[in-house]
Amino acid sequence: MTATLLSCWRETVRRAPSALAVIDGATGRRWSRAELATAADNWATAHASAAPLAGRRVLVAEPNGSRWFHVFLGLLRLGAIPIPADSTEPAGALAEQARGLRAAALWHAGALHPFSGATRHRRHNLCLFKLTSGSTGVPKALPFTHTQMLADGRQVCASMGIASGDLNLAVIPLGHSYGLGNLVVPLLEQGTPLVCVASPLPQALAADIARWRPTVFPSVPTLLRALVRSEIDPAQFASLRLVISAGAALPAELAAEFVAKFDRRIHNFYGASETGGICYDRTGEATLTGHSVGAPMEGVRLRFRAGHRFTIESAAVGGTGRFSPADRGRLDAAGELVLLGRAGRTVKIAGRRLDLAEVEHALLALPGVRAACVLPHPQRADALAAAVASDRSGAELRTALLARLAPWKIPAHILSRPDLPATERGKTDRRAVEKLLAPGSG
Repeated sequence: MTATLLSCWRETVRRAPSALAVIDGATGRRWSRAELATAADNWATAHASAAPLAGRRVLVAEPNGSRWFHVFLGLLRLGAIPIPADSTEPAGALAEQARGLRAAALWHAGALHPFSGATRHRRHNLCLFKLTSGSTGVPKALPFTHTQMLADGRQVCASMGIASGDLNLAVIPLGHSYGLGNLVVPLLEQGTPLVCVASPLPQALAADIARWRPTVFPSVPTLLRALVRSEIDPAQFASLRLVISAGAALPAELAAEFVAKFDRRIHNFYGASETGGICYDRTGEATLTGHSVGAPMEGVRLRFRAGHRFTIESAAVGGTGRFSPADRGRLDAAGELVLLGRAGRTVKIAGRRLDLAEVEHALLALPGVRAACVLPHPQRADALAAAVASDRSGAELRTALLARLAPWKIPAHILSRPDLPATERGKTDRRAVEKLLAPGSG
């Protein structure tokens, strides 16, 4: 019989029903495995007659906490197919999204809201749908089986050394691909407990770390940068043995500042919604130098072809088990993946082709630049514009680029500001940057 998230969870509960499963940081409530399982079963019983859910999609907008698991496991028990969504979205936007996804119901604000016209799936072993980041403005639902989700969690734990005796710090959303692989599956399959923080603000987060003493901290660059800038006693981080960064490029300068302040290396983690984890920097050295995103994870194979394009193969990849990302890259002598920009971000400047990632990498290599986004100039043909997170002026950065790039590659305008707008997943929000660079934006 094929293992499922639910069958693995039941076995995890059976092995040690009184073991810790989840801590709700806001209330201090500690949930044992048995208590969490009972609450999920009760949720399923209470909502069994609300709408026909078996084989149907249900959009789930629930913030991190024990109730996230009540709903998620309860839906699996009812045979539904969860689609974890952003819990901060307005109710109207979530309802519109649920209709667009042909979901049978929306879980939001503590209630299940049914919809008509839902799609019913008969596909064997279908587990959940992941929503992409919606970079095109229309999020896409990606189907994954129980087998694929379990493979991702196992590869994450094997590559990162996450064990049942660890305590995961749950700051990143549980329903994101990153959260599912690093937080949800490790709990369900091997019993790695987690603490859902009371607040992601630096001081509150540090207080939760000092109080609950987690050992593993999956994070994103924007949060790590906020921690470095805050007045936090490094002793509060004493319990952490592993700090992970994913979701966006992590500047080597930030990694060095984190080490200097907290005496903890950051380990870069490269993945995608379509694939789960791809590469991981096991020592933290590549992250500290900015050299690469690490070596392929356990169970992951990269196949390269012309133009530095590559294909990811693993049991965790959705669909056929093979996926080609927009990123381009190469393996170095140590077998680590060096990213070379993204395909499809090539523009023509005075008839010459230029990969925008080349300019972004040059900006990120400059001292004091924390993030960079390069786009076609909103008013001038054959020119670029850029927004950077830096305390240095745009004019100063343009001058510094002369030592790294040909003049025609240097943005005609560089907007310098303390931070760049970011998505909930920690990636630079390019649509928001476009608005910043637009005429009259100030």
